[in-house]
Amino acid sequence: MSDQLYHECHEVIAQGKAILEDLQEWGFETVQPLPIESASPVVAEEIALYPAEDDETPAAPMVETPETLDALQKSLDGCSRCSLCQQRNHLVFGAGNPQARVVLVGEAPGREEDLQGYPFVGEAGQLLEKILQAMNLSRQTVYICNVIKCRPPGNRDPKPDEIAACEPFLKQQLAIIKPEIIITLGRFAAQTLLKTTAPIGRLRGQWREYEGIALMPTFHPAYLLRNPSGKRPVWEDMKLVMQRLNNQAK
Repeated sequence: MSDQLYHECHEVIAQGKAILEDLQEWGFETVQPLPIESASPVVAEEIALYPAEDDETPAAPMVETPETLDALQKSLDGCSRCSLCQQRNHLVFGAGNPQARVVLVGEAPGREEDLQGYPFVGEAGQLLEKILQAMNLSRQTVYICNVIKCRPPGNRDPKPDEIAACEPFLKQQLAIIKPEIIITLGRFAAQTLLKTTAPIGRLRGQWREYEGIALMPTFHPAYLLRNPSGKRPVWEDMKLVMQRLNNQAK
């Protein structure tokens, strides 16, 4: 490198340092680098003579996120990401309107759901349908799914590794649907999404947030079958949901 070029490079670096210091004082934390073409002709020519060496660390492969629920469901065919795959009859992905304003999220499939491959069937599902009808909604207008897509043995609570394997797919479902409201059904779903151990009785009836989406925790329909007194609090929760939907529609 010639003396003239050396001094020019030194001057450009000094000027750049001064500019960066000024920008930091003004509150700018990062500065996008300029392309080589924006440098002075001499410096640009010198840089071109010494191309950057290849990074020894290979770039991480791009992970393609499915753009539709059908594509996401297809990507889960034969899923063996956790041990629940060993005893399942069906993977219960979810069902309903792919453009729903409301997504209802339960814990995990039960026995009937595992046999039919469909969420919330049986008595709990029938009660859920009645609640939706009272809200002027239906299975066809909402989307229903679970945190876990395969039935845990004996309907036990899912384990942390099972949650870690399955929750990313719930997040992808929500990213595709883009609902305005999530309703979690039962203790486990609320505690899992909200990352808390607080009891459902304390969580229900208060607006929370998950993945940037408003979330309303409430009791599970199966709980209401055993404890009919819980129906009134659930209806109070659903009135808050209806009010929010009406306000957002205006």
